[in-house]
Amino acid sequence: MSLLPPSLSLRAVLLFDAATCAAMGGALTLARWPLGGWTGLPPGLLLGAGLALLAIAALIAAIAARTPVRPGGAWLVILGNAAWVAGSLALLAPKILAPNALGVAFVAVQAIAVAAIALAEFALLRRAGQQPQPA
Repeated sequence: MSLLPPSLSLRAVLLFDAATCAAMGGALTLARWPLGGWTGLPPGLLLGAGLALLAIAALIAAIAARTPVRPGGAWLVILGNAAWVAGSLALLAPKILAPNALGVAFVAVQAIAVAAIALAEFALLRRAGQQPQPA
């Protein structure tokens, strides 16, 4: 049983993913100094992540714009999201960064949100009958 409504489409979730990447990318880029002060995360890291997210948003939007959405493009987004989650959590490992409690929460919450989006994309891709192809 799926928790996703039957009317929800892969394209809609990809567009939501692109929009959230663009919003977070803009926020990290423009507010890197205050965010860095509040979270204990380096402003340079926030800038780099923000710029990467802006580029990623454009890529995801282009993938979502295809009719139909190509399975390979959807898999690229899903795997990219999984890599983002893994990288985010790796930043919290001891001796990598030293964020404060708000910084830890900030990184963890965005990683959980990205994981939820990736899981929704995966479920919708499966619903469409697009199983992974063996290499």
